[in-house]
Amino acid sequence: MSMLRILAVLFFLLISFGYPLSPSEENELIRDIAEIKATLKAFMRETDKRFEAIDKRFELMDKRFTELREDMNKRFEQLFTFLWIITGIFTTLTVSVIAFAIWDRRTIIRKATEETVDYLEREGKLRKLIEALREKAKTDKGLEAILKKYGLL
Repeated sequence: MSMLRILAVLFFLLISFGYPLSPSEENELIRDIAEIKATLKAFMRETDKRFEAIDKRFELMDKRFTELREDMNKRFEQLFTFLWIITGIFTTLTVSVIAFAIWDRRTIIRKATEETVDYLEREGKLRKLIEALREKAKTDKGLEAILKKYGLL
């Protein structure tokens, strides 16, 4: 390509100085110009071929990028689905643990209340109070009715 530039510059220099050319020099100049034209046409064809090859490479790269993008989208969808599954499992475990804690607490409180009441009825002052009220109910008919109403007699 640099050779073509040199020839073109020489051609324009010769024309610009206005040297008279002999017929043989003129024929030689015409041949050189024809040769330059042929060389330029060949160069243009070769350049077009190279650009077509580059275009094909770009098309292949575009295709690869498209495939890569589709593959990445599939992987992200799989990851997103996996995260939803993990979230569901975690939520289920959390709800189960909370429900178990509530059930266990109610069970323990109910059992502790029953044991406390049993203990107070057996050995506590409440038992002595109920016995004292039963003794008094033998002589007091109103108290007897109240104790019967609450199942203490």
